[in-house]
Amino acid sequence: MSDATPDQPSYEEAREELIEVVRTLEAGGTTLEESLALWERGEALAKICQQWLDGARKRLDDAMGAEDS
Repeated sequence: MSDATPDQPSYEEAREELIEVVRTLEAGGTTLEESLALWERGEALAKICQQWLDGARKRLDDAMGAEDS
């Protein structure tokens, strides 16, 4: 992943929203339907964060490989 797009938040944006989702779920007081929607959003945000981290890892690995050459 390179830059955030309107459909794809930056790592920081996704992480902050994920934190809010977790706080809301932990606080309780939501209906089952709301909780399920929050859980699904949290899963999607976690996936986005992982994609960003995987991309960063690849860039670091590529840079380290270039230095070794």
